[in-house]
Amino acid sequence: MSSKQSASKSARKGASTGATAKGAAGPVPEAPGPRPARLTAAAGLVALQGLALAVSGIYLLVMGLLGKPDSPQQAETGGLTVLALAALPLLAARGLWLLRRWSRGPAMITQIMALPVAWTLYNGGGALIAGAVALALTAVATLVLLVNPTATEALGIGPRES
Repeated sequence: MSSKQSASKSARKGASTGATAKGAAGPVPEAPGPRPARLTAAAGLVALQGLALAVSGIYLLVMGLLGKPDSPQQAETGGLTVLALAALPLLAARGLWLLRRWSRGPAMITQIMALPVAWTLYNGGGALIAGAVALALTAVATLVLLVNPTATEALGIGPRES
């Protein structure tokens, strides 16, 4: 190997590890690539679910404070609980939007938890059936988007290289 080839090879190696020409401070984190449309859609659906939970929690809380529920304490506690539960999908949606690897787990857990809720709404009958269908469709669609190889690659999830 010539000295020119050797210098070119070491320059590529230094660039891929984030090393600088002066040999300073260590690896520089790589900038994430563009966000795939499927990951953007998943982040949007998860955010929509989180916003729906937040609105429901606020409604329960306001009705517990201003309305005439059978048990104001139970309504207020339910509202605060739903608001706290809304934090998980909202944080996961932000993480997916910012291409954070950790965000896929909470987003998937939220979707898996939504499926039994949809089933319960479906069994409630009446107007709840439409809500059940919408919730089930968004949960399944989001799960499909999150397990897509394009999305997992963008989040840095996949087989480990050795």
